[in-house]
Amino acid sequence: MAKSDFKKNSKEPEIEINKPQNSDQPQPFWKEPKNIFWLYILFIILSMWIWPSLQAAKVTIPYSEFQEYLDKKEVSEAVISDRFIHGTLKELDTRTGKPKEFVTLVPQNNEVARELLEHDVKFTVVYEDNWLRNLLFNWILPFGLIFLLWGWFARRMGGMGQSFLNIGNKVHIHAEEDLKVTFDDVAGADEAKEELQEVINFLRNPEEVTKLGGHMPKGVLLMGPPGTGKTLLARAVAGESHVPFFNISGSEFIELFVGVGAARVREMFNQARQKAPCIIFIDELDAIGGARGIGPRMGGNDEREQTLNQLLTEMDGFDPTSGVVVMAATNRPEILDKALLRAGRFDRQIVVDKPDLKGRVGILKIHTQKMKLAVDVDLEIIAKRTPGFVGADLANIANEAAIRAVRKKHTEITLQDFEEAIDRVIAGPEKKHTGITQVEKHRVAFHESGHTLVAKTVPTAEPVHKVSIIPHGVAALGYTLQLPVQEKFLQTEQELKDQIAILMGGRVSEEIVFGDVSSGAANDLDRASEIARQMIKKLGMSKNLGAVTFGKQEQLSFLGVANQEERNYSEETARLIDDEVKTLVEEGYQRAKAILQKKREVLDRLAKHLEEKEVLSGEEVDIIIKESKS
Repeated sequence: MAKSDFKKNSKEPEIEINKPQNSDQPQPFWKEPKNIFWLYILFIILSMWIWPSLQAAKVTIPYSEFQEYLDKKEVSEAVISDRFIHGTLKELDTRTGKPKEFVTLVPQNNEVARELLEHDVKFTVVYEDNWLRNLLFNWILPFGLIFLLWGWFARRMGGMGQSFLNIGNKVHIHAEEDLKVTFDDVAGADEAKEELQEVINFLRNPEEVTKLGGHMPKGVLLMGPPGTGKTLLARAVAGESHVPFFNISGSEFIELFVGVGAARVREMFNQARQKAPCIIFIDELDAIGGARGIGPRMGGNDEREQTLNQLLTEMDGFDPTSGVVVMAATNRPEILDKALLRAGRFDRQIVVDKPDLKGRVGILKIHTQKMKLAVDVDLEIIAKRTPGFVGADLANIANEAAIRAVRKKHTEITLQDFEEAIDRVIAGPEKKHTGITQVEKHRVAFHESGHTLVAKTVPTAEPVHKVSIIPHGVAALGYTLQLPVQEKFLQTEQELKDQIAILMGGRVSEEIVFGDVSSGAANDLDRASEIARQMIKKLGMSKNLGAVTFGKQEQLSFLGVANQEERNYSEETARLIDDEVKTLVEEGYQRAKAILQKKREVLDRLAKHLEEKEVLSGEEVDIIIKESKS
């Protein structure tokens, strides 16, 4: 199922929360950014001026004079380095009463120095030291090249003028007039809206709660499958409350350097307190809120844990009566750290689940209100055709229908456009020009006819809506689409057994007609085996094993990804489970075989019509079966 996340494009300016906002007090002179450079220059100049004065106690003498002191044996001690000789004389300083200190430069050419001394020439050694040149070539030029290369890499890797280290903040402040989203823009989540209405009332009139001695929950966590409108609900709360809205994704806290994420959390809460009443919304909270102590200890993990610790501290530290409400969204609540979910932090947890039939109709009305629909379009029919779809899927269907209407040169969007859009989302785009041979097409027609005929025969099956042998998507050469008459939340043992029989109908049909089977039933076998295994291990639908569950497994996430199962049964029990699963699948196989052998004439007729027309509606299938019986 293709999913698309539609978000409004906001034109709100990005504000770095490292910078103080709305600060009217002037900064001290030494904290002004433009003055820091000149303070550094002043420090260097003073250092260059003070250092020579500290050396003034040592008298610099010519090297020839040093030789005279040596000849007169007036040097008490000396320290020799590669360029200097410094030490003390036996003669006392009249001012301090201490031995005089001296320093002299050592000549590099000793032969010339010796000749000068022999001729009684007084000379001084001088080393030419161009400090400006050394500063330029030894410091400024190398570091300048490094920063130029750094900037070049930043532009190539960061994009949009941002550094590839991406240390800047990304907290978006939505001013009151910028947020136009209200609860009228949200459908299919009536229970969640009722829960959030209390947050809106608190932000509008906090005194109604505080006068009774109560306070709002510090945190509100929105949980649900992807595409159900969690972020949209948060924006609607801010729009209804007319308060500023801080929006940041959990992944934007984590950077290369440890400590950056924690600093961002601190600054975000500080700025929120200045803007109170307001809403802080953290999308994809699981990016920073995962349970600690799991996985290898690496730098990125340390940074995530520090960010999480800072978030926990901030949520404990701020006053719940200050008007700052923290909201977050996640579709993986099972991995969140338990400290986040305790009372006093995200103590109100709201599930935003997939919409029911009424909710889907409401969502379709919102997404089609600006579309030009034909008179044959019934949104309730479309909603019935899309069980299990979330808001993002329905938005995608409405958009695909509009695109198809444009491609077909329609002046209005018809029901057929919506039908094709739903098929595209469920099974993928049609591939009418795929090089499928006539022999393969003939086999696929009997395969899908087998599914259809068994579905029309077993007592608890959902009605067949459409049968197609047009290839869709990557590997689907055909499909049989069944739609429920009404929403169902429970399934009986008989219904599950009927589903297994329907899934085995395609393989059985190939075996009856062609005498062998193909690889086209691989997905059917996988689904049938999984249903049977769940019946035995999780639902206790086995007379031999009894009403017992086998295998301990964490709750499925909203992403539909199961954690690894913890095996709590013996090898002997495992063999019994395998036998029971095999028995259930074999039972479904034999049921489908009995039905198709008994109705072989109907099967042939249905496959013939399907091969000719390629697509049959549920009504056409009923007519073909009725004519065959007569």
